[in-house]
Amino acid sequence: MSIFTRLGDLLKANINDLIDKAEDPEKMVKQIILDMDKELVKSTQMLGKAMASEHQIEKQLNDAKAKSAEWENKAKLALGAGDEALAKNAVQEKLKADEKVESFQNMYDSIHGQTEAIKDQVEQLKAKLEEAKSRQAMLIARSQMADTQKNIAQSLGGMNSSENAFAKMDAMEEKIARKEAEAQAFTEISGVNKTAEDPYKKLESDSKVDAEMARLMAELNK
Repeated sequence: MSIFTRLGDLLKANINDLIDKAEDPEKMVKQIILDMDKELVKSTQMLGKAMASEHQIEKQLNDAKAKSAEWENKAKLALGAGDEALAKNAVQEKLKADEKVESFQNMYDSIHGQTEAIKDQVEQLKAKLEEAKSRQAMLIARSQMADTQKNIAQSLGGMNSSENAFAKMDAMEEKIARKEAEAQAFTEISGVNKTAEDPYKKLESDSKVDAEMARLMAELNK
């Protein structure tokens, strides 16, 4: 495929359409930039060669014009001196120079047109390349964000099922609660939880009772 055909395809390509049709937009936009970078380098090299040829033809054209002007001045000088034969010879040389001027002019016009066309294509390619680069970060970020949202949605979807982690935790909590209730029941039945009677407290209570009885008896005796 020639550079001009490939360049034309890239210039006609709609970046948005290419990305929309791509299975992996992130890879697609990177590939577009790589392709455009390569073609831009090739196109710039071609443009450089075309401009060099244009300058060369332009120099030959200017030389031919200068030569034509020079023979014209010589013809005038000879006529002024009354030497028609010399003037005629100068005119003949001028006409030869004019033929070269016409030939170089045609060549220059043709190559100048081609150079301008290549230059315009290069500018278009640069614009598309800048467009792709400016959108690259945004497209990659959007692609990664979409992947993240998808993963989160899938995770949430899995957590909403009957066998999700929260359901398992609820079941475990209920099981532990039953075990705690059973332990409490066995504790109450066995009497382990009852507090043994403190003998010192009984002595203290008996002492208070005896003191109170003594006080009442003393009052009755009075």
